[in-house]
Amino acid sequence: MGLIITILAGALIGWIASMIMKTNAQMGAIANIICGIVGAFVGGFVADLLRIGGPRGAGFSIPQFIIGVIGACIVIGIYKAVTGSRTSV
Repeated sequence: MGLIITILAGALIGWIASMIMKTNAQMGAIANIICGIVGAFVGGFVADLLRIGGPRGAGFSIPQFIIGVIGACIVIGIYKAVTGSRTSV
């Protein structure tokens, strides 16, 4: 059950981040899921470095969700910078 929740949360986080970064039309469902899951890890890592985000647990929390979206935006931005692409992810 945890894997299904991770995939669904990753899809939602990746989709929101792709809309923020204006790459939603070019990203598919799999790219959104991957971006969301990787972004959540990146966001969590950055939040730990900055000592923000509050306690972690197995439940859902708004701060963790927001940190995941920020991390996914970072992942999309890095991908766009590395590939030199402005439109496709």
